[in-house]
Amino acid sequence: MPGAAPPRRIEGFPVTADTTEVGGASQTATTAGARAHARAQHGRAAEFMRHIPADASPTRPPDVPAGRLVWSETVAPGGYTTAVLSRGTRVRLADPDGDACAHLLLHRADATHERLNIADTVKVPWQAYLGTGHPLLSGFGRVLATIVADTSGAHDALTGTTTLAGNEEKYGAGAPESASPAGRQLFLLGALKHGLSQRDLPPSLSFFQGVRVGSDGTFTWQGSSGPGTHVDLLLHVDAIVLVANTAHPLDPRPEFTCSPLRIHAWPAASDLDRLVAGQLIGPLGPEHRQAVANTDADLAARGVQ
Repeated sequence: MPGAAPPRRIEGFPVTADTTEVGGASQTATTAGARAHARAQHGRAAEFMRHIPADASPTRPPDVPAGRLVWSETVAPGGYTTAVLSRGTRVRLADPDGDACAHLLLHRADATHERLNIADTVKVPWQAYLGTGHPLLSGFGRVLATIVADTSGAHDALTGTTTLAGNEEKYGAGAPESASPAGRQLFLLGALKHGLSQRDLPPSLSFFQGVRVGSDGTFTWQGSSGPGTHVDLLLHVDAIVLVANTAHPLDPRPEFTCSPLRIHAWPAASDLDRLVAGQLIGPLGPEHRQAVANTDADLAARGVQ
């Protein structure tokens, strides 16, 4: 009908008749109508969602046996997600289309004051560039996770994530609900779900968008290694995982550019023993072994081991 308002769109779902107005009133204007509409969504699949149960994932990695997944999700461009995972969980971040940028923070689930420390993550292993075998350390000299697989090699531990002010200047907006959300704003939304706040958000790591430092100290954005790459993290502690999928702060493209990010996680406690024994990715460096020993000693003192 000319001049009629278009049907209201429910994010992630196709427009259906029960989202339109009938006789000038929305069918969700009443409790009964809202309930009927909500129940009609049950079982529908959206492109960007967490799969429950996780093993219902249509993108389960072929090397993960059926029935093993504990987390499966496709994170939208400009989206975020969070989960609490157990020690010995293997987390795979994947960039299927080549423009994802997974900004990551880790907090210990049983002691949230202990969290990812970028300075020590770079300093202790004597390596600024992330890759297979790199420990992700806290400020207590303990390892929170180890990178145990990497087919990308394009990552960044130096420049952090985007800010509200930076995105407003570059794209014209940076709020979470905007078309160009800033990583810090997305992290805050995830942190609030765990009783954390702005003060609990240190600098973060970025996966799938590389940065290198020149001889003059300047940073150079290298972009991604292309579509179809992934990174596996092995958790050494029960951890709160915060992930924001948004453009890299040094991305020179004038338009906000980001593509979907896939996350899968599954129990792999035996990999911890194989890692320390040098059987998973080869021998660990002395600093890495000491950080593992520090972590295990703390867990033993807490009665976890």
